[in-house]
Amino acid sequence: MTDIPIRLLLADDHPVVRAGLRAVLETEDGIEVVAEAATAEDAIARAAQGDIDVVLMDLQFGKGMNGAEATAAITTRPGAPRVLIVTTYDTDADTLRAIEAGATGYLLKDAPPEDLVAAVRTAAAGSTALAPTVADRLMNRLRTPGTALTRRETEVLSLVAEGLSNQVIGNRLHLTEGTVKSHLARIYAKLGVDSRTGAVATAAELGLIRR
Repeated sequence: MTDIPIRLLLADDHPVVRAGLRAVLETEDGIEVVAEAATAEDAIARAAQGDIDVVLMDLQFGKGMNGAEATAAITTRPGAPRVLIVTTYDTDADTLRAIEAGATGYLLKDAPPEDLVAAVRTAAAGSTALAPTVADRLMNRLRTPGTALTRRETEVLSLVAEGLSNQVIGNRLHLTEGTVKSHLARIYAKLGVDSRTGAVATAAELGLIRR
């Protein structure tokens, strides 16, 4: 057994959330909160100092970069700490983006304290820690790949949910308007709907995009 504690960085733009995480984690043997960051940019800079084992990363910050972007920036560096996402969002759009960015784990903020502690230890050991609802949804994607939305389809539908036109979506994602329409056609077929409104409502109900 080693006496070296797991050193944590808490990255969240809400001081109350950081305080809550610190209160739970600092009571645990072998875990030490060594720093906090209120922005994604600060988290990247602090994680680069080399004394962090696990970053607890929120997905949504008030301004600037989001948590997935920060995760990608952190995990691409040699000897990078593990990143454990701790968020209120559990949609496919969020989980896939974070996992593709290099997150080791994904936990929801309403998780019991013992689950949070276990996830930190699991992430520090280099293993994957997923909230049960997230794990179930990822397993369902693997079991029924023909009905799962691709990342690009999820991006397109998320922008549709914001009320953007096909032309604006194309500009945002660097796609032609025809390509956006093709993505929508495939989305409609997979979700069994025939309209933008129906696609958004069904996807939100299934947890594919944020409501």
